Amino acid sequence: MSLSIHLRHDLPDLRLDLSFDAPSGVTVLFGRSGSGKTTVVNAVAGLLRPQTGRVAIDGWELFDTQKNRWLPPHRRRLGYIFQEGRLFPHMTVRQNLYYGRWFAPKRARRENPDKVIEMLGIGHLLDRRPAGLSGGEKQRVAIGRALLASPRLILADEPLAALDDARKAEILPYFERLRDEVSVPILYVTHSAAEVARLATSVVALQDGKAVRHGPASEVMADPSIAPAGVRAVGAVLNVRVREHHADGLTELEAGGARLFLPRIPHQAGEGLRIRIPAQEVILSNKRPEGLSALNVLEGVVETIRAGEGPGAIVSVKTPAGPILARITRRSVAALGLEPGQTCFAVIKTVALAPQDVGGRLTAP
Repeated sequence: MSLSIHLRHDLPDLRLDLSFDAPSGVTVLFGRSGSGKTTVVNAVAGLLRPQTGRVAIDGWELFDTQKNRWLPPHRRRLGYIFQEGRLFPHMTVRQNLYYGRWFAPKRARRENPDKVIEMLGIGHLLDRRPAGLSGGEKQRVAIGRALLASPRLILADEPLAALDDARKAEILPYFERLRDEVSVPILYVTHSAAEVARLATSVVALQDGKAVRHGPASEVMADPSIAPAGVRAVGAVLNVRVREHHADGLTELEAGGARLFLPRIPHQAGEGLRIRIPAQEVILSNKRPEGLSALNVLEGVVETIRAGEGPGAIVSVKTPAGPILARITRRSVAALGLEPGQTCFAVIKTVALAPQDVGGRLTAP
């Protein structure tokens, strides 16, 4: 399925003016607070009526202002996952899951409830009420309820923002499975670079109501000129494969023939993954380093150097594993004599690769 969004709308503190087409999978709206992410989702959901625009899913129009076409929210066949789950407190988990199916068209494509329950690991919760669930369990039920409503599109508005780190780590794999095993497209709002790297099929970077960049996560997150959530969001997104687990607690990964090590991860040998390497966790050397504790050293060629307004610079290095970004000082750039086309070495501390930056690999481009 494809998603087409064209919107123009004036708010008191924001002028929304954007247009993009997204492929099937997870399309992430990424940007700072106030950039327009939730406004876009509300327009798609029918909670906001834009002054000008069109939204269509595989050509099926939710609205088109030129044609004076407007489907009310209850006829748009959307699944909405909120920050807090918003389950019906007087219903059991089973009743919450099946609630949306009561309103789905009889001819709509329906997901197998048993498959959804198994995928989300909520079979043992079916007879409980929301008051007896943890935050992570509530979000899993909310995902299931949205999916079982036979939606044409799922909207997820910062669904992990209200959870602590442990619960986020619990829920992210379920969104990965949703992306890989279910055909329903997802429009996902976040300001977390880690969520973008792990989940996104494509990314729409928003700034002041405009789509300033749109493309695969590996390209958008590697563009230091975007940095929609600040310079700390800049980083490389690499496709890797688990090579083996070592007895000393490290996992060895293979990426484009290069080897990377990180603390042991719960993935099997041969499994494909995506990892994010934050630019501030990379240091550069113009010679192959010796006598360092760091295990990850990648030889590459400097592609670009972009100086910031302060003392820092982002250096993009092309390596066999993929493009690596390093956030260093302009003084270091000068001291190393770095310039495009020069060979250099990217050094990444093994323990700098955080668990939240390691996730399932996309099954589609």
